Amino acid sequence: MELSLSEQRLNFLKQSIGKVITDSPSNFMNWLAPVLVKAEHGVLVCKYTIRKEMTNPYQILHGGVTAGIIDDLIGATVFTMGLNERYTTVSNYIDYFATASEGDEVLAETSIVKRGRTILNLQCEIYLPSKKRLIAKGYSNMLNIG
Repeated sequence: MELSLSEQRLNFLKQSIGKVITDSPSNFMNWLAPVLVKAEHGVLVCKYTIRKEMTNPYQILHGGVTAGIIDDLIGATVFTMGLNERYTTVSNYIDYFATASEGDEVLAETSIVKRGRTILNLQCEIYLPSKKRLIAKGYSNMLNIG
């Protein structure tokens, strides 16, 4: 029996569980250097170590980097779905709740909220496990561009 495209992609991703992602097609993901924790259909969990260049002048995780983690991981989550079409972000909505500092490890987890014919809505939550705190939650609408 032949594996579906989603199963093929998940098998590929699962080979990287526990490893730093350095060979993603997303150069930004390679710069973020996440460690893949979990990969399922429509779900990704990655761990990120906050580096100095990811912080703002207050030495806390820059909101733009937080937004980038959310957008990038949501895009990678679409890859797990095994869709033949290409999708691009058309909107992001992010709530910021708490801070993270250089050296902290944060955990980001995505999930599908709704799958329509032309729009996918996904969410990403970023946690600071050491303080048992949700630091940000974002939603993205992804448009099918063929």
